[in-house]
Amino acid sequence: MTKLTKKPSFILALVPIVVLVILLVFNVKIYGEDATYGSNQIALIIATAVAAAVGISLGFKWKELEKGIVKSIKSALPAILILLLIGALAGTWMISGVVPTMIFYGLKILNPTIFLVAACVVSAIVSVATGSSWSTIATVGLALIGVGEALGFHLPLVAGAIISGAYFGDKMSPLSDTTNLAPAMAGTDLFTHIRYMSKTTIPSISIALIIFLILGFTTSSNSNAADVQYILDTIETEFYISPLLLLVPVVVIFLIIKKVSAVPALLIGTFLGAIVAVIFQPELIQKVSGVTGDYLFASYKASVDAMFGSVSVLEEGNSMERLLTTRGMEGMMNTIWLIICAMAFGGVMEACGLLQKITKSVVSIAKSTGSLIATTAGTCVFFNATASDQYLAIVVPGRMFADTYEERGLAPENLSRTLEDAGTVTSVLFPWNTCGAAQSSILHVATGEYWMYCFFNLISPVMTVFFGYFNIGIKRLPTAK
Repeated sequence: MTKLTKKPSFILALVPIVVLVILLVFNVKIYGEDATYGSNQIALIIATAVAAAVGISLGFKWKELEKGIVKSIKSALPAILILLLIGALAGTWMISGVVPTMIFYGLKILNPTIFLVAACVVSAIVSVATGSSWSTIATVGLALIGVGEALGFHLPLVAGAIISGAYFGDKMSPLSDTTNLAPAMAGTDLFTHIRYMSKTTIPSISIALIIFLILGFTTSSNSNAADVQYILDTIETEFYISPLLLLVPVVVIFLIIKKVSAVPALLIGTFLGAIVAVIFQPELIQKVSGVTGDYLFASYKASVDAMFGSVSVLEEGNSMERLLTTRGMEGMMNTIWLIICAMAFGGVMEACGLLQKITKSVVSIAKSTGSLIATTAGTCVFFNATASDQYLAIVVPGRMFADTYEERGLAPENLSRTLEDAGTVTSVLFPWNTCGAAQSSILHVATGEYWMYCFFNLISPVMTVFFGYFNIGIKRLPTAK
């Protein structure tokens, strides 16, 4: 006989989240920026155990909760594969001279005053073209963070500019998976969704660019002409620099534009980087591998080392050592650990109905159009913080609110826009979310340090709520009065 399960109360559903928040606050206080290197993972495991205990008390069997965990982790496997390949790509692009070349030309072209705006705009253009914030940050983002460091900028500020541009492009590109997912969940078509979303997205990115421009004029970088020249000289000494090397990222971006999946596109980019390194950087290959006399063996060892482990071009103690160091797949393992723990927590919370109970309780208090949109936005942020995945932050609220929007005479594009304005962009603001964990690993800047500079990501949900409360650009169904 099947054991009956009870529905959780709102207070009971909140218990695991309260435990998680308390533990995360303790971790930040005790471990600071190192909290994501183990203590937050333990907090997520403890919160998962608490959620499981609540589920069992409601009548769920452990096997049911385990299935929820496996299902949740399985949904994150594509992101984990991408993370591993990004680590490998970063390694081969460093020893091939691709990233140093981008830094080299970036230092020659970009003026410190407009650097933050340029970083945001360049990231936005590439992200619109590729439809992927992850690929953008893993390619041009890596170069831009290097340029920013070389120019002496506060790195979390540079990361904020890169992420703001990348997530603008991710939202507005018809190639983006989230941009296709949101209208599918809401019940509208892709291009109607993009046109309607531009009403809130363009003002949001405009405000962000103005802020970055002001900061560019008012924030002094810690470098001078001599510092920049030293960096340029060091790069030229260690690497063969040529515009030809830029063909590698161009190929990867072209593949993504042509809708080649991220995994094969990044794998091709990784192998191209290794091939280019063997052809154009023979001295560096021998230096990194530590092998002399057998170039074939040295090439293989240097390429493999760069893909899986930490490789530093310069000796320890050099002021530019960090700029020219890469961590390979090995450097992504902590992030993968964090993602697995986060998805386990989200899986249990969803399997025993705790997340659904919380969101349904909140929906019941949304009476006006503005409060409904604000509730939708808040639910998306809530799922990014608890389920730790931007896709769940779009799919679950989309399913939950679709009927409510229709009942109130609101066109589905109102819902799809809100899902993206609050779901897609806020995922990167939480260190235990797959997006926040990934971008902090790629850029080597902690989420807790950069989130306050992601102006576009912070403004977007506020903008969509503002439009809702002031009835700006709110489309209603033709039958609605």
